[in-house]
Amino acid sequence: MYVCGPTVYGHPHLGHSRGPIFFDFVFRYLTYLGYKVRYVKNITDVGHLLNDADAGDDKIQTQAKLDKLEPMEVVQKYTESYHDALRKLNLNPPSIEPRATGHILEQIDMVKKIIENGFAYESNGSVYFDVLKYNESHDYGELSGRKLEDLIAGSSARSLEGQEEKRNPNDFALWKKAEANHLMKWESPWGMGFPGWHIECSAMSSKYLGEEFDIHGGGLDLLFPHHESEIAQSKACNGRQPAKYWMHNNMITINGQKMAKSLNNGILMHDFYSGNHPLLEKGYAPMTLKFFQYQTHYRSTMDFSNEALQASEKGLARLFNGIETLQGIKPTNSGSFNVEEWKNACFNAINDDFNTPILIAHLFEAIKYINSVNDGHTTMDQNTLIALQEMLPLFVGDLLGLVNDKEEGNAEADLMQLIIDLRNGAKENKDYATSDKIRDALNEIGFTIKDGKEGTTYSKN
Repeated sequence: MYVCGPTVYGHPHLGHSRGPIFFDFVFRYLTYLGYKVRYVKNITDVGHLLNDADAGDDKIQTQAKLDKLEPMEVVQKYTESYHDALRKLNLNPPSIEPRATGHILEQIDMVKKIIENGFAYESNGSVYFDVLKYNESHDYGELSGRKLEDLIAGSSARSLEGQEEKRNPNDFALWKKAEANHLMKWESPWGMGFPGWHIECSAMSSKYLGEEFDIHGGGLDLLFPHHESEIAQSKACNGRQPAKYWMHNNMITINGQKMAKSLNNGILMHDFYSGNHPLLEKGYAPMTLKFFQYQTHYRSTMDFSNEALQASEKGLARLFNGIETLQGIKPTNSGSFNVEEWKNACFNAINDDFNTPILIAHLFEAIKYINSVNDGHTTMDQNTLIALQEMLPLFVGDLLGLVNDKEEGNAEADLMQLIIDLRNGAKENKDYATSDKIRDALNEIGFTIKDGKEGTTYSKN
């Protein structure tokens, strides 16, 4: 399974979490079924130009100039930030996490083969994929459903930067000539340059998974042109469709717009955890974010709101409380819950294109029954008790990867609550110097305190 990872030129925002959360679920379920899964997720650290263009500035290099760092310092800084944010979500690390800069030779070799096969051409030190030539024998647009003639009509209706080197405006860069002031460049048969964005994934996926593999995933925004171009490159190079199945998670939106750094509307993940953002009423736990996302099918858009997050927070607490209540249930000789039918319904939901909203609905059916038994309204037999004690942790913990934050950190939570109470006492006594001192001291050791309508909350930075 190959999943397109981030271009690491900034701290991760909430939009960066949806793909990793979903594909971790896919990885967990396939592993549970007994498949040996090689999970490859790349890091893009060169070649992704601003606005996904074939000309202009590299996103990494642009950020390096802003931060006054070397490009590889930028890559390291934001890769660590990305890993740290995802680590809080209890996600499995990929089996392999290749970086584009570590596979320049593989990309050059692939470009050479595409040229040899007649589907690319060199122009002034750059190499472009010949879309018209490719479309004579293949279908450029097979994944996205786009027609080349429509693309040609659209490109001719607008002025596109850097088109003078191309035979056709829809041709895309496999290798770009580097200008003298370009920081990230390598020697190639065509001169000093750097790889195009699309060739990276084709080269790395084929290296680690072969010319044909099972699943290729990524965000829906990558469907065209990125994944469409990957298919074209792979077929032009070795004559094979790279992946049998393409899976695309949809976006997290704010007021109907995709959440993205380029749109200046992204909530950074560390701000989400701390609550330090004007759109947030408070900070939210990582598991709340995860549970919130599972309540929408991965192919559907999900719109951010504090109301939905707080409902997810309460729902997740109810789920864990029900599992805890189950441990104290005393079985009887009879019960009214068909546990085999329930279990099959849960698996059927997952098997139906990983339908997590339906799965969660079934989980709450079991929680409702558990609470009813606990309240004395109905009974549960021994077999049902054993089955639920086995299956609920499987679905909730092993497959969805949800962990009870309270169980994971009771001592820390109790200590922090004590400190918060001391700080609130200082504020009530108008001892603001002590209150500020406590807040600043906590911040120095990695905790953020936020006062809001729900009271005082804390989060780890």
